[in-house]
Amino acid sequence: MGLEEGGAMRALMRRKQVDSDRVRAAGGHQLAKELSVTQLVAIGVGSTIGAGVYVLVGTVAREHAGPALTLSFLIAGVAAALSAFCYAELASRCPSAGSAYHYSYICVGEGVAWLIGWALILEYTIGGSAVARGISPNLALFFGGQDSLPWFLARHELPWFDLVVDPCAAFLVLVVTALLCKGIKESSFVQGVVTVLNCFVMLFVIIAGSYIGFKTGWVGYKVAGGFFPYGANGMLAGSATVFFAYIGFDSVASTAEEVKNPQRDLPLGIGTALSVCCSLYMLVSVVIVGLPRILMAMARDGLLPSFFSDVNQRTQVPVKSTIVTGICAACLAFFMDVSQLAGMVSVGTLLAFTIVAVSILILRYAPPDEVPLPSSLEASFRLSQEYDEEKVRGPPVDANHEQLSSAVESINDTLIEKKQDTSVEESKRRKAAVCSISSVCVGVVVLTTSASFTFLPFLLRCFFCVFGGLLLLAGLGVLCYIDQDDGRHSFGHSGGFICPFVPLLPVMCILVNTYLLVNLGGGTWMRVGVWLVMGVFVYIFYGRTHSSLTDVVYVPVAQAEEIYGSSSSSGFVA
Repeated sequence: MGLEEGGAMRALMRRKQVDSDRVRAAGGHQLAKELSVTQLVAIGVGSTIGAGVYVLVGTVAREHAGPALTLSFLIAGVAAALSAFCYAELASRCPSAGSAYHYSYICVGEGVAWLIGWALILEYTIGGSAVARGISPNLALFFGGQDSLPWFLARHELPWFDLVVDPCAAFLVLVVTALLCKGIKESSFVQGVVTVLNCFVMLFVIIAGSYIGFKTGWVGYKVAGGFFPYGANGMLAGSATVFFAYIGFDSVASTAEEVKNPQRDLPLGIGTALSVCCSLYMLVSVVIVGLPRILMAMARDGLLPSFFSDVNQRTQVPVKSTIVTGICAACLAFFMDVSQLAGMVSVGTLLAFTIVAVSILILRYAPPDEVPLPSSLEASFRLSQEYDEEKVRGPPVDANHEQLSSAVESINDTLIEKKQDTSVEESKRRKAAVCSISSVCVGVVVLTTSASFTFLPFLLRCFFCVFGGLLLLAGLGVLCYIDQDDGRHSFGHSGGFICPFVPLLPVMCILVNTYLLVNLGGGTWMRVGVWLVMGVFVYIFYGRTHSSLTDVVYVPVAQAEEIYGSSSSSGFVA
């Protein structure tokens, strides 16, 4: 089912299957299973606690939220918690590198997966740069102040370019890149140590700051606009920006392929990391007022050059893609400021969280009922088809058995009619589910944009808010009424976490995340838009034609299992 048969639109809808033990047994670019729950929590908290608390808190408080910063973190934390439930189920069902890119490729299609993966590349690269850029001024304090760093590490202003470069931040990124190349076990151990120290520092700031603040009454701290100096929209804009601070549990999901027991450990790691980070952020705001595995996953699917999918045989980590992303992140940390980076990271994070919630709805109501079959097994597929046709035709019947055959045929006709009726009803249910999910998504976009665009006339805003709300409620109502698909029980790996309150929780997640996305501002969307347009061209001229799904044949799940079983019994592994 290549591009020449179905065209570009069919390419956008191509879906891959869940990576299974059979795929791992076949060898190839696989990562080492080394991580436990404790290491996952360390990765999640370590990826989250950084520039978000040391630099971003003050920036958002000054420019957006003021004293309402605590509520900004709470709203962002609630939105992240809704997404965490969805992540936990998909991560345990589909434990492979790639996080939201991998899930959307399985549930939605190749076109959406490409955009999500491209946005995640930006998110992780800029996220590392923002953290390094935020840490470097604090590191300078150990040398006696910002101007006390050695010359080759100190910040320098380039007046002819109107830039402030930060060699220290770039150096920090390169050091971390070298550490990541050593192996996931070693890098997670170092990250665990740094995370523990980081948490102790934050607890000290919370305790000491609370004591001094409540004792003196925060002398000298005055805000003319009260608790909401920039209004409710400012608080929501602050929530959208500080969402960057909750990137951590997406990092946990991206390491799924390296977890020893993903069905148990991934949900625990995601939930614990999120709870710790949200609590610390809120307490600090009261007082103060991943990276290369996405590239590896996309290259493994043929959407990027195979250079990025190479896994080092000794360390079992994607060293080449780690080095490339490390160099890019170092360049960004050298040239760009944290305030320019934070909003761009939040776009990638929110887009990923939204598509994960949509994937949960698809998984429950219209999971993929066909899987791609490699071209190497097409011969087995044709033999299976010929065998089925022979069974349908059956052997020739002599005259002595005509009466018995007619009775059997009448019974078979009844069974066939019942089966056809069930198939038609199931087809109608799936179509209703797909239409309802689409109605929810369109309704959310119309509702959130009309509610946020305050420059529109009041009556026009009200009309679109009502229209979007009706689409949302109609889609949600149908999803609550119809049954979920029985295929969800056999989708991916069983025995893991199950997202509760479906469809309500994923729909709430889509609504909150989209509202935060709309409130990120035009400037941020313009910068991210340039990156996404670049991604579209890369997909059109490379990924679309080099995808590993270009020449595959899609067959029903049950038939695929039969073909794989017969192939493995004959000694061939796909």
